[in-house]
Amino acid sequence: MTVIESSNLSPLDRSAAEPFYRQIYDRFRSAIASGTLKPGDRIPSARALMKELGLARGTIEAAYSLLAAEGYIQARGQAGTIVTPGLKPGASLANPPPRAEDHEAPPSFRPDTTLPFQMGLPALDAFPRKIWARLGARCVRAMQPVDMAHPSVYGLQALRAEIASYLNISRGLNCAPSQIFVTSGYRHTIGLIGRALLKEGDRVWLENPGYPPTREMLTHMNIDGVAVPVDQEGIDVLEGIRLAPRARAAVVTPAHQSPLGVSLSLSRRLTLLNWAAQHKAWVIEDDYDGEYRYASRPLPALKSLDREGRVLYAGTFSKVLFPSIRLAYLVVPEALVDRFEQISQAFAGGSPQLTQCIVTAFITEGHFARHIQRMRKLYAQRRTEAVAGLEAVLGKHVRIDSQPGGMHLILRLKATRSDKKLVARMKQAGLYGEALSDWTMNADGSSAVLLSFTNIESRSIAERLARQILGLM
Repeated sequence: MTVIESSNLSPLDRSAAEPFYRQIYDRFRSAIASGTLKPGDRIPSARALMKELGLARGTIEAAYSLLAAEGYIQARGQAGTIVTPGLKPGASLANPPPRAEDHEAPPSFRPDTTLPFQMGLPALDAFPRKIWARLGARCVRAMQPVDMAHPSVYGLQALRAEIASYLNISRGLNCAPSQIFVTSGYRHTIGLIGRALLKEGDRVWLENPGYPPTREMLTHMNIDGVAVPVDQEGIDVLEGIRLAPRARAAVVTPAHQSPLGVSLSLSRRLTLLNWAAQHKAWVIEDDYDGEYRYASRPLPALKSLDREGRVLYAGTFSKVLFPSIRLAYLVVPEALVDRFEQISQAFAGGSPQLTQCIVTAFITEGHFARHIQRMRKLYAQRRTEAVAGLEAVLGKHVRIDSQPGGMHLILRLKATRSDKKLVARMKQAGLYGEALSDWTMNADGSSAVLLSFTNIESRSIAERLARQILGLM
């Protein structure tokens, strides 16, 4: 078997608008078509190519994944990755997909990569995979025929009970298991609420800036999102009342406003609940990472103050465990349980019972609570290291916001730099970032880049990555 060196491939064009992963894909494909790479030839490992080209490993893996998906290469474990045996060059190769026009691609808020600074990813290197594997094996062995039927559309009863117990202790919520509905993620949660409580033409307060998929989903449901500004105390409730006093609902992130990271003040929490009670409106509390507060203990949930049954509390396992688990949950007021059961029966398919079983065991045996405690300490350390590394290199060009918690940093760009253009260049270089202007309705000119620090292991790594960003500026 021949081992092909990367020197046999044409060099990358660092001035091209085409992403690096796409250039790598095209070069391998051309080499296969021309016969330079033959079936059975071994290609460089992702690690070797990463070092030689000076790119992030995620960039190389993205190109290799695309080649593998289209049948050009095959991974053979320790034997490495080879050109697919029996592959005929030339006519048998699929035509490359049409190139996009030269413009900025729309941002993705559900990427399937693991790039440096990627938002929404917990510290994957610190997840207790051995414990998870042991619990998974035990749950598989214990499976009975009844467990292989359709799962409950409300969620596994044992998991609902564990979630209720956890929320009572950690977030101050007094709720019964029957009030908890297990979903496949935030989008499923919002869709469930929309079908149960909202109708076309309703108006809903949305934080501005705020999580873009929320307004996208409401737009598809023909619901009018009202942009309500956010300041250092969180969403400006009085401004929301001025803009849309009879709005049907408000979607808020009280613990750590998404993306600014500020906490909703007590006075505004009470004003918001009073408005909801007076106008029979609903408050949707998205507590996506409320566990991670570093300046003090996590704040109680807004729903813990709800005495009129107007708050629906949305939580997720994606930020605490890992995104591919596709498990989240919704706590509804007791008076709405029947309504949500009806909607779930009509529209929900239920989440995989085996996954729910593993999560239940993970919580029951105390691993969940211990994992959160470990991550809280780890994230506090990694945030400090990331800030120090980024400021050492980029201090003249950015200002990093001080935040009490969360899983990402906000780099305010000085001068008149475009956050969208910088983020596009970062993507081409194998780095991840999100532009604050993409999170803002009726953009006011604020320019900042959102970077996650959860997978930045040291200050030296942060400095190395910051030097890449500096070059892209």
